[in-house]
Amino acid sequence: MVQSNRLYFIDAVRAFAILMMLQGHFIDTLLSPAYRDNSNTLYNIWSYFRGITAPTFFTISGLVFTYLLLRAYSKGNDKARIKKGLFRGLLLLGIGYSLRINLVSWLSGYFNPYFFVIDVLQCIGLSLIFLIILHVLFKKYSYFFSLVLFSIGCICFVTEPLYRNLTLETIPTFIANYITSSHGSVFTILPWFGYSAFGAFISTVFFRHLHRGRFKISTIITFFIVGLFLIYFSSLFLTRLSYLTNIELFKLSADYNFLFTRLGNVLILFGVFYAFENFLKQSIIARIGEKTLSIYVIHFILLYGSFTGYGLKRFLSKSLEPSTAIFGAILFMVMVCFISFHYAKTNTFVYNLIRKLVDTIKTKRDGLR
Repeated sequence: MVQSNRLYFIDAVRAFAILMMLQGHFIDTLLSPAYRDNSNTLYNIWSYFRGITAPTFFTISGLVFTYLLLRAYSKGNDKARIKKGLFRGLLLLGIGYSLRINLVSWLSGYFNPYFFVIDVLQCIGLSLIFLIILHVLFKKYSYFFSLVLFSIGCICFVTEPLYRNLTLETIPTFIANYITSSHGSVFTILPWFGYSAFGAFISTVFFRHLHRGRFKISTIITFFIVGLFLIYFSSLFLTRLSYLTNIELFKLSADYNFLFTRLGNVLILFGVFYAFENFLKQSIIARIGEKTLSIYVIHFILLYGSFTGYGLKRFLSKSLEPSTAIFGAILFMVMVCFISFHYAKTNTFVYNLIRKLVDTIKTKRDGLR
């Protein structure tokens, strides 16, 4: 049975993640170091929840993208979706790099290698391309595809101690930045692709069983049970696994187990929003979730000064008191969302705009031949 229902809770999860990102980036960039007190309970709560944002983005992107691929394949026409996905992945790579362009600096003759630093958009774009490759290889073997995705996620997380401190000095910086953070990359494909792989794994479960009775309630319960296990017992499980197998890597992974713990946070978040999905349809939260790309681009320009070098960071970097930072973060979220709603429309608008530009260039090029 082909399932065509939209997973509305996904938009709510994306909305939560993008709003957390907006306030998180604003406060982290502008809050004075004097108030970054790890002994302060409120600061620790804020810091903890801020850490959920990126894992949520990567997991939800893998879930949504692979679900759409599976749905297109079930209808016998996944070629268009694959082509669209490749374009989207490359587009995210391009936008990720473009947001680090400083035209003022370039025109003055100075090129900052900061341009090659990798951020969330490049990693998500590359992750989508990897998921397309895996889909093409294993789409005919549904359960094996699920096993491959789950295994990749586990391998990415468990082997994190092996590549944690890689420097890769002999590899060109452009490539090395995708693997090591030693040159300043905020995100690297490892371990972050692991979250996309787990999200893709979840999508295979949704696609196969969404039409079944009581699937929703059993899935919500599973999200909470597995999420709580990963948060509170995954380190113990890895430690025991190390003792049973005499594999030191499991113990090393358990000693710095933020990856599985954050995945547990994400699953709890999924469970909460899936449980309240019926109340979120057509809501402002769902609408925000449809505009994550445009919101991300707008916030990056305003906060970090993409293209011009003049953003809030340039004038207010690490200078605000907590009350001012909190008020400013709320105002920043409202302003960015307002601009996105009234001028950027939707993520699809951004994709279509770039696609039209590419088609125009192709047409003119063909006309010159």
